[in-house]
Amino acid sequence: MIGVGIMGYGTVGSGVAEVLSMNAASITQKAGCQIEVKKILDLRDFPGDPNEGKLTKDFQDILKDESIQIVVETMGGLHPAYEFVKQALEADKNVVTSNKLLVAEKGDELLQIAKEHQRNFFFEASVGGGIPILWPLYECLAANEVTEIAGILNGTTNFMLNKMIEEKMTFDDALALAQKLGYAERDPSADIDGHDACRKICILAALAFGNHIYPQDVYCEGLRNVTLEDVATAAAMDSVIKLIGHAKKCDDGRVAIGVYPMVLKQQCLLTHVSDVFNAVQVKGNAVGDVMFYGPGAGKLPTASAVVGDVIDAAKHVSMNKSPVWAPAKEGSIVPQENVESAFVLRFSCDCDVTPAVHAIFGDVQYVYREGAPANELAFVTPVLSEKVLQEKIKQLAGATLISSLRFGTL
Repeated sequence: MIGVGIMGYGTVGSGVAEVLSMNAASITQKAGCQIEVKKILDLRDFPGDPNEGKLTKDFQDILKDESIQIVVETMGGLHPAYEFVKQALEADKNVVTSNKLLVAEKGDELLQIAKEHQRNFFFEASVGGGIPILWPLYECLAANEVTEIAGILNGTTNFMLNKMIEEKMTFDDALALAQKLGYAERDPSADIDGHDACRKICILAALAFGNHIYPQDVYCEGLRNVTLEDVATAAAMDSVIKLIGHAKKCDDGRVAIGVYPMVLKQQCLLTHVSDVFNAVQVKGNAVGDVMFYGPGAGKLPTASAVVGDVIDAAKHVSMNKSPVWAPAKEGSIVPQENVESAFVLRFSCDCDVTPAVHAIFGDVQYVYREGAPANELAFVTPVLSEKVLQEKIKQLAGATLISSLRFGTL
């Protein structure tokens, strides 16, 4: 019998306990042994809960319990999750987490500790909720050199964009609806400013390319500036706007990585991911493009991924099989100003600037949306760097930039 300690009895933690109980017979068969929740750490009381007798408010009760060989961390946040997980690994316990912030900030260190102690640090649920993506990326695609990863990594913002595209809701109205339905927090900044997606693309890139990438080193642009006019401009191009986490390995070995709204053509698979669903598209030099799709959050979908890791940890309880990536490498990330893309630009013009547009930007593709003001000019630029783009925009006299969105061909 393998004992489990759960740290954090919120949505995901209670879901883990529920799945372990609900599917106990099949989990025992798959793990080759019985898995039982021994203790649950939470500062709150849960009177009448089926697991009330297992609750504790002292982490030491889990750390010092020798029957607990697997610790599940579903507390969220960096502290004290980091300290508790580190101590658990150093005490020769396996750890499973759904905490994307913890993995994005401390993954390289915790994976190394797990390796040194011949234990495991698993985190499948940290990126795609219920979507199996990390182990497939690490194991099933191991024969490939992964060159590019792009994903819709946040269900809240995807839901909001879907409402803006399909129902012509404003950003504010879409956010209010997401909050009403429980998809967005009272403080939605982690979602709408792209930080949640940023942590996830950092984990994916570290796994694919071999070096830790800190979220604070990654360009991150959220949805706050996306308007219905931008949505209509994309529609006029037979395209839609999606918030994309993107990482690409360049020829010189560096990684171009960022999170930003992107105009995507309808033929791109990611354009058809709607509502709160997530999807990750991976490009390998042998397999080509593959896509992973499913619910990116939620109590039972996320718990499903966590319990999958628990079963794997139970089967390898004294043998390390966790992935390992190297610490962050200075100079390994392409500066954002040098990252190249085509851009969809909208200007408000005081006069006819089309001759200057051609002189400055070269061969552009004009975009005409229904209902646009007479003085609005929109076009798609050739591929150019962010730095060159800004220089060219400054040269265009008589025009004020309204919006700038990357145009993707993922």
